[in-house]
Amino acid sequence: MAYKTFISYKYSEAKDLRDEIEMSLGEDARYYQGETSDSPYLGDRTTEYIRGKLKDMIYHTSVTIVIISPNMKQSNWIDWEIEYSLKQIKRDNRRSGTNGIVGVVKKVNGDYSWLRPTTVNSDGHTAILTEDDYLYEIIKKNRSNQFPIKYTCDVCKNIDVLEGSFISLINEENFLENPNKYINNAYNKSKNIDDYEITRKI
Repeated sequence: MAYKTFISYKYSEAKDLRDEIEMSLGEDARYYQGETSDSPYLGDRTTEYIRGKLKDMIYHTSVTIVIISPNMKQSNWIDWEIEYSLKQIKRDNRRSGTNGIVGVVKKVNGDYSWLRPTTVNSDGHTAILTEDDYLYEIIKKNRSNQFPIKYTCDVCKNIDVLEGSFISLINEENFLENPNKYINNAYNKSKNIDDYEITRKI
């Protein structure tokens, strides 16, 4: 089943990946509610005007896709868009649900080691680390936040890539290969919100 989606990203370094994600959705791209290459330029508008437009886009969606890129924290909007996606907003007689959120990690110089270096634990299992300095606090606090936490390995304390965090981080090539898998996972977690300790504010 397709869900309405919004893509949050830093325009100057992730526009091409945003376009690839939109293309990877195929026919389901008609459910995409965010900016496209044909969207009007808003950089000369007031902050409140832009915020109002973004609220309208996000309010009608169920899943927010966040492109994780090296300089995303320089954006004026991404952390706010995540916060708004996590809120339950009432308009008239309707209250929006908390969006599912999935992070798509941008490949840089051919790999993902800028954010996700790997290490081999003493028990021989390979673990993927995350360089948290690249991430907003609201992303960090919504990772490894399954409650109660379920380890895939009790010795090395690894968690499941998809179920262990409300905001999972997925490499771009994996996401582009099967976007519905990760969108559906994010949506399903949003419907089982009590399984996670959610941080909703920046």
